[in-house]
Amino acid sequence: MVWDERGQIRADSGERMRLNQLAPDGGGGAGTPDLASTPAQKKAAANAIEKHLEPDTKKAGDKAEESTGAAVKEFTAKDGEGWDTSAALKKAHEAWEKQVKALMNRLGSEKQALRNTSLLFQNNDIGIATQARQSSSLDKY
Repeated sequence: MVWDERGQIRADSGERMRLNQLAPDGGGGAGTPDLASTPAQKKAAANAIEKHLEPDTKKAGDKAEESTGAAVKEFTAKDGEGWDTSAALKKAHEAWEKQVKALMNRLGSEKQALRNTSLLFQNNDIGIATQARQSSSLDKY
């Protein structure tokens, strides 16, 4: 559907977009929870990444490494003639390996971010309090 048609349908139905209002109760969308979480929830999420997601992702990557390596070896040239499948598998595996590495790096950075959030908020609070409580010439009176 083109944008003009969609806009006309919305206008005909009385549907309007308003940007100057609060989100409905319960967050930004219908039935979606707020993004706020407690320090305990952040710690639990970081622990889940560390204890489950990272090791399971590494284990899956290692298993794929073994089976793909065996397949590449099986399809390589033994008598001067090899299958194109071998080179294609090797190339696909190299791309997949990069994606797994990027995912592992992302998981690690998300874990660190979850663990550092409360410290960052605390440091911000201290910094703001220090700036707000700078000495004034009125303090002498």
